[in-house]
Amino acid sequence: MASPFLMFIMAGGSGERFWPLSRKAKPKHLLKLVSSKTLLEETVLRIQPLATQPSHLLILTNHEQVSGVRRALRRFPQSSLIPEPAKRDTAPAAALATALALRRHPDAVLALLPADAVIGKPSVFRAQLAAAARAASGSASFITLGIKPSYPATGFGYLHLGAKILPGVKGGPFFQVRRFVEKPSLAKAKTYLKSGQYAWNAGIFVWQASTFLAEARRQQPALARFIEKFPKRGSYSSYLKREFPKLPKISVDYALMEGARSVLALKALFPWDDVGSWTALPAHLPTDPQGNTLRGQVFSLDSRHTLALAEGGRPIALLGTENLVVVDTPDALLVCPKNKVQEVKKLMPLLPKNII
Repeated sequence: MASPFLMFIMAGGSGERFWPLSRKAKPKHLLKLVSSKTLLEETVLRIQPLATQPSHLLILTNHEQVSGVRRALRRFPQSSLIPEPAKRDTAPAAALATALALRRHPDAVLALLPADAVIGKPSVFRAQLAAAARAASGSASFITLGIKPSYPATGFGYLHLGAKILPGVKGGPFFQVRRFVEKPSLAKAKTYLKSGQYAWNAGIFVWQASTFLAEARRQQPALARFIEKFPKRGSYSSYLKREFPKLPKISVDYALMEGARSVLALKALFPWDDVGSWTALPAHLPTDPQGNTLRGQVFSLDSRHTLALAEGGRPIALLGTENLVVVDTPDALLVCPKNKVQEVKKLMPLLPKNII
């Protein structure tokens, strides 16, 4: 039996940044932000051709979002939809994915991907993901896809790239990741951009399951124990329900990647956007000559650089607005300056629970 390549989509976000369109039960990946399909649907369609069997594509979500995921993906196999019993961040999700991969094959290779990025040139993306899988197979290295920075972003983590490596692997070259860098100041981001030695961290990782387990034993024993004791056959639901909530709440970057003995990066040849806030949408939606991005019944006069979405079944009228975000839904309305959209989540403690 050849080593399988399993792909796990992480679909369990909180739904705060795109409030009021997003909610806890309907976060960003379940929204139709840039097309007629949800971001999760787009992600599944993008990578599905790489799955040699339907069971090689799985979705990790949480119980609150199971019904929303099923509505978005009505034909997706229910057995490949894995609800996590508690929200424990990406390191426990990675451990669960590794445990499920090891149930299939001791040399299984897997990819862990976010559900909510906008990625162009899907055939190029698939080719590079397949190249990353080849590099990870039989290797003690983690592989990640690094995005070439197009501006000095302060909202992304960065990868500091070193020497080229693995020249014989089709789809390269790969670069050693010297270190993971946290979200930088604007001055540092400008330096990173100018140097050409840095890439954005897109949170797309590929590894051989045994490599993850070895690193977990060294750095995160609790994750290693969870994987080692995971049932090798039969039902695992009771084990998951009992043990998963005990795992540390930590990202896979902090838990393993930053301290891993070897992480390699493949420079992305496809356009990528994490669509992190309302102000990311104009790049993907039609914009009028005044710089307004309008969707639904929106009527504008003497307004500029305003994003307005009429999702509440009633018209929006704009008069003399500038650099605003206006999002109307049936039960809530958001109005804020564009330079405040990153702070939308600060509203959550002030709002009634039934509209969060």
